[in-house]
Amino acid sequence: MTTTITATPTDVAARDRRRRGDLLRALRKIHGWIGLWGAVLGLLFGSTGILLNHRAVLKIPAARTQESTVQLPLPDPAPTDAKAMAAWLRGELKLEPRPGRVREEAARPVAWGDQSLTQPAHWTASFATPGANVQMDYWLGNAYVTVRRGDNNLFATLSNLHKGVGVGLGWVLLVDTLAGSIILLSLTGVVLWVGLNRRRQVGGLIVASSLLATVVLALV
Repeated sequence: MTTTITATPTDVAARDRRRRGDLLRALRKIHGWIGLWGAVLGLLFGSTGILLNHRAVLKIPAARTQESTVQLPLPDPAPTDAKAMAAWLRGELKLEPRPGRVREEAARPVAWGDQSLTQPAHWTASFATPGANVQMDYWLGNAYVTVRRGDNNLFATLSNLHKGVGVGLGWVLLVDTLAGSIILLSLTGVVLWVGLNRRRQVGGLIVASSLLATVVLALV
């Protein structure tokens, strides 16, 4: 003889409460571990973001760059194009980053008073890191290349890290994990608030107001 046990509404409600409690506990753990992962980077981006956002109003003189210029004689034979020039310069000065923004401007006529002169070809390249920036400047026909270097202080270096200037692939991927963490923190935070707080209408009003304020300020 088979006995069928039918769950009462009370049992179903208790089971639903247990499942809801397990879900909220799991979300709490996820929320906490994600917050711990992004804590250090969040502090860096938050502090530098505030300083960058208010640097004009507060007249913060923290970001400084010490500049220097040298002229290097070309090797024999001389590089034949801007990329070759940048590659030679990278090895000659032991520059770590790969050259970026390598440009070649062809020779062109320019007006000089009532005359028309030919401006020689112009080659440029840059080597950027968060802590320093090196600019190559060469006019075709010269026996030397001009190199300008700017060394950043600590705040300027942190600002470049914040803006992603001169960073490598590893830093880009690390910052992507921070961006993903912020998204997950936002989602899990909203779910936890809804699950733990009965004032859902107030929460919805706060979220809607925040989104509206963001859109309005972005468009102004």
